Formats: sequence, C-alpha cells, structure tokens
Amino acid sequence: MRVPVLLLALLLPGAANAALTLPGDAELTVQANEALGSFGLPVGPFAGGGVEKLSVEGTVSHSAWRIVGTRATTLQILSPMREELQADGFEVLFECEAATCGGFDFRYETHVLPEPDMHVDLGDYRYLAAQSTTGETPEYIALLVSRSSESGFVQMTRVGPPDLTPVAAPSTKAMNITPVTAAPAQDFSAGLGDRLEKTGSVALDDLLFETGSAELADGAFASLAELAAYLAANPARKVTLVGHTDAVGSLSANIQLSERRASSVVNRLVSTFGVSPTQLQAEGVGYLAPRAANLSDEGRTLNRRVEVILTSTE
Repeated sequence: MRVPVLLLALLLPGAANAALTLPGDAELTVQANEALGSFGLPVGPFAGGGVEKLSVEGTVSHSAWRIVGTRATTLQILSPMREELQADGFEVLFECEAATCGGFDFRYETHVLPEPDMHVDLGDYRYLAAQSTTGETPEYIALLVSRSSESGFVQMTRVGPPDLTPVAAPSTKAMNITPVTAAPAQDFSAGLGDRLEKTGSVALDDLLFETGSAELADGAFASLAELAAYLAANPARKVTLVGHTDAVGSLSANIQLSERRASSVVNRLVSTFGVSPTQLQAEGVGYLAPRAANLSDEGRTLNRRVEVILTSTE
C-alpha cells in the first residue's frame, strides 16, 4: 500500500513517541508478522564460510519500504535511523556496507524479502543490527538499506515481546538531503521515441533487476512499454540495449554482467511486449561509459543502468 510520508513512527521500548525517519515518499511494500518465532540475527561479516548470527526469539516482524524518487544515498537513508535507535536506547551490535559485509555472500546468508518488494544492489547496500534491553524483554532490529537508480529500499526485521507494536500511523518530518542533480530519473510520459530520435539514446532508469543476478525483475516498466510502442509504430527502426555498471570489480566481469542485463531487457521486450527480435540487439560495456564519477555512492548508482540507443541511420 502507498504511504506518502516523510516519517514513519514506530513505538519502541521505553519511548512512546520514538520514530525512524525515511526521506521522500515512502511506500510500504510488504509486512509479515509471526506471533512467536526464532530468527538468526547477523552480527558479523561473511568470514570463514559463514556469517556469525545471534539466535533470538519472540514476535518476528518483517517490513519493507520503497522510497520513490529519492536521490539520497544508502548512508543518508540509514544514518538518521541509526541515530534515532541509539537515542531510544538501542545499542548497535554490528554495522557494515556492501564490501565490508561480504558482498554477495553476506546478502545470501541474510534474510531478505523477495523482489520487487525489497531490492538489494550487491554493490550498494548497508546493514545494521541493534539491540534494546530497556524493556522487560529484549528487542532486536535489523535494518537493510539499498537502492536502485531512482528509488531507495529499506527492510526492517524486528524481534521482540508478544505485544510488539507494528508500524503506527505516520506523521511528517522532512530530512535534509542534498539531491544529486546529475542524470535525473526519466519522465517516460514525455515521449521516449521523440527523445530517442533527438538525442540518440535514453537511459531506462525505471528498470529493476533480480537480486544477485542479471534477470530483470517482474513488473510493468513504463520505459519498456513506451519503447515497444515506438518500435511497433516504426518497424524499420532498430535499437541496441546497452548495459552499464559501476567500477567495482574487474572490467571483464562487469562487461559480462552488463551484457547479460541488456539481454534480459531484450528478452522481456520480445516475450512480453511482442517486439520483433530483428529490431533489437544487446551489448554490454561494463564501466567504460560512466555518466558520473565512481568515487561516491551517488555516482556508482547513476552508472548502473541500461540504455537504449537508436542504431538506425535512416
């Protein structure tokens, strides 16, 4: 369900008005509760073939939000929540970002809600585990934050007493986020075909890929629907889908990943939208064509994309 809020209030032990802050329009994508269960809370990075976990029991709640249109980095999203947890008596047990967590291995040793409700970019995520002992029964919270090119994603797992309070009615409070102005998200209602013929290429910034793979996630992507309509109306036109990555990892591995993702987009255009394969081609260039520096989370996020290039010469 859509919750257009700037602050999501959580009733935490010993602090009736405690809250965790999220930037922008936050959409609660999923919430699942288990009255009594156990949970393996990661409290260390992937090392020696596994992740150190603390076995905790109680009411288990999993929630996820998509923060639509935000340009906040994963650290900008997580930092206020960490400060608010600490102010409400929570002790941080463990915190890491993608590389220090253990990348792919840590993510797959951690409980993650499925796509598209929760999206995890293996090169850009942050994790935090915290504990509160201020109440009669300890409470534990695990936060996982990631983002796509146009949205932020937050997953929260809470384990606590039987009367663990779910997410309460939201109030509003803005966060001071410095926006990233380079390469804003595309408005696909403005005419993808017109922009393609004018500029020669368009970044499909609304695409999401399955976690840890090159497979395009399920969903109705506005960019693909408009591209398909353009190609159907112009059967002589041909385009190439080009995958791009950030500069994390080797060039050869990134070129392979970017080409597989571009191929996944081609397959979706053919299988779902009925585009003729003769009008499509897939290529990958890895990190060789950045649209921002790879020195920051913002830049790396902007560089991970699939673009459509008009290859017709007439």
